Amino acid sequence: MIIIMNASAGDTEISQVEHRLQSLGMRCNVSRGIERTVIGAIGDEVKLDQEAFEALPGVDRVVRVMKPYKIVARETHPSRTVVNVRGIPIGGNTVQVIAGPCSVETQPQMDSSAAAVKAAGCRLMRGGAFKPRTSPYAFQGAGVEGLEMFRKAADRHGLPIVTELMDVRMLDTFLKYGVDVIQIGTRNMQNFDLLKEVGRTHTPVILKRGMAATISEWLMSAEYIAAGGNHNIIFCERGVRSFETAYRNMLDVTAVPVLKRETHLPVIIDPSHAGGKAWMVPALARAAIAAGADGLLVEAHPCPSEAWCDADQALNPQELVTLMGELRGIAAVLGREL
Repeated sequence: MIIIMNASAGDTEISQVEHRLQSLGMRCNVSRGIERTVIGAIGDEVKLDQEAFEALPGVDRVVRVMKPYKIVARETHPSRTVVNVRGIPIGGNTVQVIAGPCSVETQPQMDSSAAAVKAAGCRLMRGGAFKPRTSPYAFQGAGVEGLEMFRKAADRHGLPIVTELMDVRMLDTFLKYGVDVIQIGTRNMQNFDLLKEVGRTHTPVILKRGMAATISEWLMSAEYIAAGGNHNIIFCERGVRSFETAYRNMLDVTAVPVLKRETHLPVIIDPSHAGGKAWMVPALARAAIAAGADGLLVEAHPCPSEAWCDADQALNPQELVTLMGELRGIAAVLGREL
């Protein structure tokens, strides 16, 4: 950390900063220039509160040298991490497509969904047993009964399940039903108590980006999970809120190469929630794979017009098959497989 003093700062203010650093177990390197004095903090700067130092008399600004996130940073782990989900790698050379309905509705619906996901060539299945909805009057999910239906349908086809955890009180239930990947939704990206609890498990976690979260905030949320001991983290870009009204969210494809540079963890994209319309999903999915994403989270329903949740953005079984064929071609060009 570098502390830049005001031009008018005197010896008293400089000494105060030095003493504060030393009290925190840090060493100091004071460089007195013609116009300003710069103090370098030597040691573990994670211990330092940037705002606390900026509030000290005579301090102009504070600049961090190291990134505030450590465990998830690529600079501390140069090789890429592959998250293993029941033998299925996420983050390796194989691009994974996780498909399924927005919400668990009925057993026949889930049975048909699982069959369609398997037939299309997808290796993992998504589905929401608990649904965060904007309106309290909208369908909120089938709850624990939904987990039972999901588990039963997916097991018939050997598909690991991905479902969203909203309430820390349901974590034990998720573990009881053997949820293979816990999804932390966009609204809970900064629910730090929830992040800490999933960090104490070894279950892989898909961490979705918040609606208006910066890359740094997103990485720091992942650090909460990793700090608890769970390093099986998958980032999921799902579009951020913007001024545009022509589509649901603005898919930030740029986040893929940026995250690949910043972290060793896998990065996937949810094109369904980004576009909000089924006709947009193939184009966004193709762009995601071309940009280097390690996988996709795609909504698919046996009969989208009858879906209880997000009907407009779900692909039908044939559309999913067609999309998988297109993505195989793009992956092959990049030396990857689907």
